[in-house]
Amino acid sequence: MYKPGFSRITARVQSASTLRCVRSFGSNTAQKPQPPSLLRNIIWTTTTATVAGLGYLYVTDASAGVHKYVTTPVVRLLDPEDAHNLSIGALKHGLGPVDRKSDDPLLEIELWGKKVSNPVGLAAGFDKNAEAVDGLFGLGFGLVEVGSITPVAQEGNPRQRLFRIDESDAVINRMGLNNDGVQVCGDRIRSRFWRLVASQSKQKGETVASLASTMNRSACANQLLGVNLGKNKSSPNDSYEDYVYGLLNLGPYADYVVVNVSCPNVKNIAASSDIGVLESTIAEVVRARNKMPNYRPPVVLKIGPDNNNDQLKLIAQLALDYRIDGIITANTTRSRPEGLVDSQDIAKEEGGLSGRPLRDMALATTREIYRLTNGRIPIIGCGGISSAADALAFAKAGATCVQIYTSMTYDGPGKVREIKDGLVDLLKGRKWTDVVGEDARK
Repeated sequence: MYKPGFSRITARVQSASTLRCVRSFGSNTAQKPQPPSLLRNIIWTTTTATVAGLGYLYVTDASAGVHKYVTTPVVRLLDPEDAHNLSIGALKHGLGPVDRKSDDPLLEIELWGKKVSNPVGLAAGFDKNAEAVDGLFGLGFGLVEVGSITPVAQEGNPRQRLFRIDESDAVINRMGLNNDGVQVCGDRIRSRFWRLVASQSKQKGETVASLASTMNRSACANQLLGVNLGKNKSSPNDSYEDYVYGLLNLGPYADYVVVNVSCPNVKNIAASSDIGVLESTIAEVVRARNKMPNYRPPVVLKIGPDNNNDQLKLIAQLALDYRIDGIITANTTRSRPEGLVDSQDIAKEEGGLSGRPLRDMALATTREIYRLTNGRIPIIGCGGISSAADALAFAKAGATCVQIYTSMTYDGPGKVREIKDGLVDLLKGRKWTDVVGEDARK
């Protein structure tokens, strides 16, 4: 029997049941994970890898702005010596950035019969213990000088012994030649050399002996390793034996050795002020070098910026008479040059001043030594160089190459590449070697 009311109720029940099924189906469908899109995964993976790769290349590039504007300022918030040790540690363990750009041929020089890809070197004092040589070469230096290294390890002067004058981009240090000594530093230098020689001999198919006899002591093509020699505090004022000892033990693994007779933070270096002691020191070191079997490294003299003209004349004559292979002009200064901005009164601290305020003194010393030696002895200009224009000024004054240090602590590891690129622009197609000594020819 037909019952309209019942039919309507049944229809509503069926409709509600159907709606619940649809909702249930929809709910189950939403909760069930969709199979991943292969294309989407490929795009995501590729993008992530690309971004990571580009980020790695950027961060590990010494020229990247992050080092100058972020990393270096942050590191400078630390105590100066702690910041220095942190930098050495990073470079030592391969955590430093690198210069990936090839050097322009305009910058190539020849020094002591060896080609060097660029004339920008690192001054002694940064890597005192020869711990981070590879990392430093990776920054793009043409020359890296380690030390000063004394025969016996010494702690140097008490901390605090390193001070920044930020307003003048300058540093005062009275470190006191702290270093690990000839034995420990020598082991590092020797083991590095033979490790790299062995690695390259396999690649080139040459014997270790034959390769070692022809390659640079830096074990790097077109880059040179210098070793700066110092005296122990306990040695007599007029002695030279420490330099000879360092030469004989470290010289066989150096592209050049430096006799440091001008450190302002050591009081027993009479050679810095007594011309007689200086002559005996030069004579004995050169004599010892000339007796070395097989390899004989060039001997370079490092002088200070505070010598007067008469003293410079005597130094130049001794260098010529004893056939010194090079002169570094100059070390840090005890004086406080005019124009030094120092609102914190840091300049009252004892020690040698380096950085921008030293530039004019070092430049004048370079120009005078070049004139007095008639350009016959290679000069390594050092002191206050913080730009390509500074480096070029030293070249025109007579420097075969230059060294930096303090400017890198302020502007970061990209300073080397910045100076090299700037030099190429300033040279305007000329070679670096074309402008060396240009001021003297005017």
